Amino acid sequence: MRNRIILAAVLVAGTLASVSATAQPKVHQITIDRVTFADAPTGIKVGDTIEWFNKDIVDHTATAKNKAWDVTIPTQKKVRVVLKTAGIVDYYCRFHPNMTGQIVIKK
Repeated sequence: MRNRIILAAVLVAGTLASVSATAQPKVHQITIDRVTFADAPTGIKVGDTIEWFNKDIVDHTATAKNKAWDVTIPTQKKVRVVLKTAGIVDYYCRFHPNMTGQIVIKK
């Protein structure tokens, strides 16, 4: 009987650990270097965070064309945005409109 209780406790703990590990939002980094946004990583989901890191010597923005966000990213700094809606979001830098990127956000 005692072995069954221990086994049940181990199974429950393992199940809870795997559920909580997969349910945690992630932080995905997009580097800005040489006036270019790096490609967005795959597997981005609603609730995850995008962190832009500006390696350039000038400030940039990440401005969503659908108005979901508009953040200024100072030189050598990081800025984060939590993604709230699924879909494909095109974005650009207001200071350098030729800088563009796209993020695919899944449910």
